[in-house]
Amino acid sequence: MNSLDTRQTLENKRVLITGAGGGLGRSHAVLMAKRGADIIVQDVNSERAAETAQQVLATGRQANVLVSDIVDLDTFCSGLSEIGQIDILVNNAGVGGLGRKIEEITAEIFDEMFNVHVRGSFFATQAILPQMKARNAGKIINTSSIFAMGGHYEASHYAAAKSAISGFTKSWAREFAPWNITVNAVAPGFVETEMTRASTPPDKIAALESTMPLGRLCKPQDISHTVAWLASSDTDMVTGQVISPNAGQVIVGY
Repeated sequence: MNSLDTRQTLENKRVLITGAGGGLGRSHAVLMAKRGADIIVQDVNSERAAETAQQVLATGRQANVLVSDIVDLDTFCSGLSEIGQIDILVNNAGVGGLGRKIEEITAEIFDEMFNVHVRGSFFATQAILPQMKARNAGKIINTSSIFAMGGHYEASHYAAAKSAISGFTKSWAREFAPWNITVNAVAPGFVETEMTRASTPPDKIAALESTMPLGRLCKPQDISHTVAWLASSDTDMVTGQVISPNAGQVIVGY
């Protein structure tokens, strides 16, 4: 902690991270705990949530576990009522596009994609918002994707869901600003996690890495550093932004 500017620490902040049982969510949880935050680990998988919680506890910070499906609002909200104050919400829960072409996307697959990403992020935010408004403070960090920035030749349902999250980010930033609540999003490039490995063959991952301007793929901690920065007081005047740590995979201008 001593090596960090005090503004960059998350000392005694309480952070709820959805989908924190593995992948990016677990990486976010551990890094933010190392920066002083206590973590509420939400995940549908109780064993994986408990594993993340143990890694948080190993940093010396506190961890609570909230086991629920992000689309099960009753269970999610009931669990929140026992958690108490939440200073920072990271809407991270998601499912992969699995490289599906439009002909392969059934109504059930489409609904799952939008339920987890769009409905989940919307109602998690709605549930946390009253307490943030009451304190006149809060930070919300959503998870979009480079697919929402530049499209893709497959997984259009995933790109569309992530585009909706970018829209939430910009709109909520305006709506919540009177209560000093900032809303931003990360839009990761390809990050090798369990979810992305499930949808991308190893040869495609290797080929993709060879095209990266910065010479390597992003690792989970690369995304987590951006999330932790957005959660810190360094970014108190940053809101409505979609920031893309992607090794140069997608470069867009404004």
